[in-house]
Amino acid sequence: MVILGIDPGIVSTGYGLLSVTAGQPAVLDYGAIVMGSGLDLPSRLRGIYQGLVDICGRFRPQAMAIEDIFYNKNVRTAMTVGQVRGAIVLTAALQGLTVHAYTPLQIKQAVTGYGRADKEQLQRMLKLIFKLPEVPEPDHAADALAAAFCHLNYERSPVGNRLT
Repeated sequence: MVILGIDPGIVSTGYGLLSVTAGQPAVLDYGAIVMGSGLDLPSRLRGIYQGLVDICGRFRPQAMAIEDIFYNKNVRTAMTVGQVRGAIVLTAALQGLTVHAYTPLQIKQAVTGYGRADKEQLQRMLKLIFKLPEVPEPDHAADALAAAFCHLNYERSPVGNRLT
């Protein structure tokens, strides 16, 4: 099984891919789909879509784990990220992936054992768990890799988390 983790962002959308063979996860790839800050929203959405289609074509994931939007005080930013997230979920549906959503708290808990862990703790734990030569960067990619790992943990448990 291949799990695609996603951390949606307006300028940088992180992705991380885990391959699971005989219950053992391994990192296939991680990175970010970066859209120029000068692009309009439709161009950014198209770029994210095309990037995800390319990733799906290369790695053939069966499931997507996406980080839920963390609402902050900037409503405009939250709405724009919501549109990005919608485009990502639609892309997953068009690619035949099941989509599972996790809160930042769930993701951090799955990786570090502490739901309020900071970015550095999360990155260091991912490095240890997957025996990576360095911490995964950028942090959007680390968050996406963590989402994929979180999904793996939920899949192993009797409680799933499918987006409906």
